[in-house]
Amino acid sequence: MLDSDNTGTPADFFRAWNQGEHPDLYEIENEALDREGLVWAELARLAPWEDRTILDLGCGTGFWLPRYAELADTVVGVEPDPELLAAARARPGGAEVLHGSAEHIPLPDASVDVVHARFAYFFPAPQNDCTAGVEEVLRVLRPSGSLVVIDNDQHDGEFAALLEAANASAHQGEGEYIKSWWAEKGASTSFVMSSWTFDKPQDLVDVISMEFPNGTSDDWLSSDPQRRRLSYGYALHHLRKH
Repeated sequence: MLDSDNTGTPADFFRAWNQGEHPDLYEIENEALDREGLVWAELARLAPWEDRTILDLGCGTGFWLPRYAELADTVVGVEPDPELLAAARARPGGAEVLHGSAEHIPLPDASVDVVHARFAYFFPAPQNDCTAGVEEVLRVLRPSGSLVVIDNDQHDGEFAALLEAANASAHQGEGEYIKSWWAEKGASTSFVMSSWTFDKPQDLVDVISMEFPNGTSDDWLSSDPQRRRLSYGYALHHLRKH
């Protein structure tokens, strides 16, 4: 187990290039996500957290913790990056924020009802086995509890096209491989088409340039400098503990 303070960072930890290096821009990105509420509706359908204990695994700066607190009985955030913990702990809503990781969750056995992992840790690929994290989540889940992993749909939507142009599957796994990997674990996968909608065109440019720093998005960005929205497909992997 890891401590809840700023010590004990896992040896294999690496800082995320987006939120870890650009927390202010990532805040803008989070504000743009799914303003339609379509992903939130599907998350609630798959594994309701009202009056339950929910764990935001890889909570980052804690952007989503106050929203969980609107319905949940107890909200816990776990984050491996020690530099993001203070921001997460400062969020309103009363969540408990702990220093840990997917493989080292500092909670007792069978202590939570729902775990959400939003673009955190679970990127199955032939060179990246995420089984240890699944096993640790199952340890802390109560019977009939649920893990829901929020990931990218790599096939549909404008963001999927940007991922393909950047060859993101070389690092995070190919879409069909990921779906099969989760199916082998006993999970189901559902897809939701939503969007990122920004207040200003420059916000979209800044966030997309952060996510694709190698320039693969430049042509798409220059094709419509005034755009504030792009279609974004989500893949939700749902694993229930028996």
